[in-house]
Order: sequence, then structure tokens, then C-alpha cells
Amino acid sequence: MKEFKITDDLLEIGRIHRPHGIKGEVSVSFVSNRKERRQVGARLFVGGQWLIVASSKVHHDRILIGFEGYSDRNRAELLSGMMIYGEPIEDDEALWIHKLIGSSVLDQDGIDRGVVIEVIENPASDLLSLASGALVPLVFVSRFDAASSKIYIEAPEGLFVDYPSSSEPQG
Repeated sequence: MKEFKITDDLLEIGRIHRPHGIKGEVSVSFVSNRKERRQVGARLFVGGQWLIVASSKVHHDRILIGFEGYSDRNRAELLSGMMIYGEPIEDDEALWIHKLIGSSVLDQDGIDRGVVIEVIENPASDLLSLASGALVPLVFVSRFDAASSKIYIEAPEGLFVDYPSSSEPQG
């Protein structure tokens, strides 16, 4: 089995908060919406080691996870505050944040609006943050071409009024 370090191709997918109860479960908040990440049998990289999910259930706005080998509160306490990482999941239908960053954004007129430097979580729609400072709601994305690292959007009029395009002269 391949040994992993956090610097390898692992993605940050959540954070362990604190133990819940006495049976070794921990309260977890995930930044990944992929349910397979929290299913029994899932492998998650925590604190330099692979852990196997032994139990999983929804509890308020978090998930309670029990890991194999962590059957009491004292042992589970060792995981408090740790980040959770997972291997990338291949899904051609999904938009993956780690693939969007560094991609060029082109509007419906073919104008290059800049490069994505960050994806910001937002209740209405996550936002693509461009190097120019412009913010583009993900709901405007019509297509993503991973091979060319291009994001095609249908931008409403006025979205870029304060931000010149990458191909327009500045000054």
C-alpha cells in the first residue's frame, strides 16, 4: 500500500472537533459533500495515519464518526482538532475545487475574465475568486474543461463592470 503524507495528492475534506459520548465517537465537520467519505469502511487520513470509519451518523450540523481502534473517549480525545484528508474521487460530472483553482474563466463572449485563485464558500452559491478581485457565483458556470483548465460561464450583464478582462488593455 502506498504511503501518504499530507503533501501528497490528498485533499482536505474535514476536521475532527471533539469526542462525543464515551464510545470513542468524534464530532466531525466535513467540507466535502461526498457521502462516501463518511460511510462505514471509508479510509481517511488523520494525524499521519489511515483510519477506517467504523460508524457514522448525523448529529445536528455535524457527523459523529467512530474509527476502528478508537473505542473509548480517552483514545478519541487524541484526534481532537485534527484535519481529515482523503484521496481524490474520480467523477467526471463533479466540479472539484482543487481543479478549478488556476483555471481561466471565459464568459459567453469568449472574453478571458481571469484566473481562479480561490473558491469561497457562500450560502447562496460558492464563489470563484479571480486574481482581478472579481467574484463569480458557481451557478453561472456552464461548463468546465479540465483538460484545458478553462471554466466557461454565462455572466449576467454588469458582473464585471468594475473588473477589466485579462484581454482588455488596462490603464
